[in-house]
Amino acid sequence: MVIRMKTRNSISVLVLLTAFSASVLALQPAEFTLRSATDSSTFLLSDAKGKYVALHFLLKTECPYCLRHTHDYMSKAASLPGVIQVFIKPDLEGEIEEWAEKLPGGQPDGFPVYRDPDAQLAELFDIPDGYFFHGQSVHYPALILLGPDGKEVFRYIRKNNSDCFSFEQLMAKINELTGTKLR
Repeated sequence: MVIRMKTRNSISVLVLLTAFSASVLALQPAEFTLRSATDSSTFLLSDAKGKYVALHFLLKTECPYCLRHTHDYMSKAASLPGVIQVFIKPDLEGEIEEWAEKLPGGQPDGFPVYRDPDAQLAELFDIPDGYFFHGQSVHYPALILLGPDGKEVFRYIRKNNSDCFSFEQLMAKINELTGTKLR
């Protein structure tokens, strides 16, 4: 009798853990494509296999912090070889183009800003929404780092538009994950 109850309880716990693990994995898409709003490129996750991918989910609408944050990452990206920086906004294409023109020094070549229509990818990665900015409720700005296998290895959900995860913090995280010392 006691053995049956322990077995039954163990099976119940195992079923719950399996269901929880499956639901977490379901939030991480195995493949996705983003189209650029600033040039003719597309980003396909499978094309980045073997590299880290930093997904920068930026705020919808105008945000001076996002402009500085994006420019900082774009200007320093070469010092993180093996990491692809992907900048994502949920705005309309024209709004993203206008926003990108305001980047200090203009938008550098090789750094498209991708569009996430209706924040669908943000939803798949379970980035919380409910952040109120410029009279709109939007998803929180976030950094999701995918490993060389395309699976999430780190996430940073910002509490507001000014607490960005700095480039230097990302470099330290990559050093930690790879066991290297990039500077």
